[in-house]
Amino acid sequence: MLADGLLPADSPEEADLVVVNTCAFIEEAREESVATILALDETRLEDSQLVVTGCMAERYGDELAQALPEVDAVSGFGVPIQLGVKPGRSSLLASAEAVPALDLLNLPRPKSLAPWAYVKVAEGCDKACGFCAIPSFRGPQRSRSADSILEEVEQLQVREIVLIAQDLAAYGRDQGVGEKRILSLLEAVSEQVEWVRLLYLYPSELTDPLIEFMAASPVPYFDLSLQHVSAPLVRRMRRWGSGEKYLRRIEQIRTLQPKSTFRSNFIVGYPGETEADHDQLLDFVAAAQLDWCGFFAYSAEEGTYAADLDRRVPVELMNDRLDELRELQDEISASVRDSLIGEVLTVLVDEPGIARSSAEAPEIDGIINVDELLAVGEFHQVLVTDAQGPDLFADLVQGGSAQSVAEPLPARPRGTRSD
Repeated sequence: MLADGLLPADSPEEADLVVVNTCAFIEEAREESVATILALDETRLEDSQLVVTGCMAERYGDELAQALPEVDAVSGFGVPIQLGVKPGRSSLLASAEAVPALDLLNLPRPKSLAPWAYVKVAEGCDKACGFCAIPSFRGPQRSRSADSILEEVEQLQVREIVLIAQDLAAYGRDQGVGEKRILSLLEAVSEQVEWVRLLYLYPSELTDPLIEFMAASPVPYFDLSLQHVSAPLVRRMRRWGSGEKYLRRIEQIRTLQPKSTFRSNFIVGYPGETEADHDQLLDFVAAAQLDWCGFFAYSAEEGTYAADLDRRVPVELMNDRLDELRELQDEISASVRDSLIGEVLTVLVDEPGIARSSAEAPEIDGIINVDELLAVGEFHQVLVTDAQGPDLFADLVQGGSAQSVAEPLPARPRGTRSD
């Protein structure tokens, strides 16, 4: 689009072209995607064009196009956005014949407007988790070459790189490379930028060398995909592990680096989940003391193993269990954040007045409110002075003392990643 002369608009209400990138991971995400599409349709310019892409477009393309007549085009993965010409208006983009096919895994991206950037290292997944439909429309894992990743990192010119994939720790396995591949990539990227963060690691893929490198790095942040802790239920999910194994791994990491940060997500109400399974999860959450944690209601996905399983959990009971877990985790997260008051942290300023330490992944965790005069894109030493929910407030440290900053802003809720 940039190559064709389009420029970013300041808001959807001012844009000639509005593109919605949808999620199809669970029902809640699909509902949010549709609500976003309809909301944008109501506020966009009368002669603008509305395009839907992403996972919903790939998985339900024809169905989505029929259900949403408001949309001008539905474009799945690897398909150029081809906008038809409506009466009285010309197409915004070149004709389909003039646009080459696109591979989203290796698609060049413009420079990040923030001092951090996501870098996707692989697409697809070879796992067969009982609840997940991603392999059915994302396909098997395809890893990028290390050279292409490092070239993108260099071009982005940011201070923090967030490496992502559906199965990040398995990066390179489809290329016939062993378990050290992700570690080698992490080491290489760490030579180019100050902070490197890994998102979404399967616990079974955590090797000792990878743990040791991450624990000793400036970003000892462990985003572990656990999903549940009851061993029988985990097996029914077609996954590896148990609460006991996870706790041993977490303790190992904390022994290496006591200030490690942990994030995870759990599915509540998977078919067959008993009250005893739920109690095990409550006990695990209390024992693990994870910094950040999300809980999601089980969503039956078409074509998955779990879609046909018996012993469904009633929605009312599922919601009660979600409320109980979220209340417990909110108390834990608040306690963890309160414990940081008085600590001196290294932070990266993302935008005026908003910063993060190694303990906060961009866009999904809390933030640190700082003086709006602190340089954006730079690292600073700050003293934490207060905590409100997931957010912290801090003063700049100068010459061994802290400078006062403005009054704390209202705490902002943070979201959780689902796809």
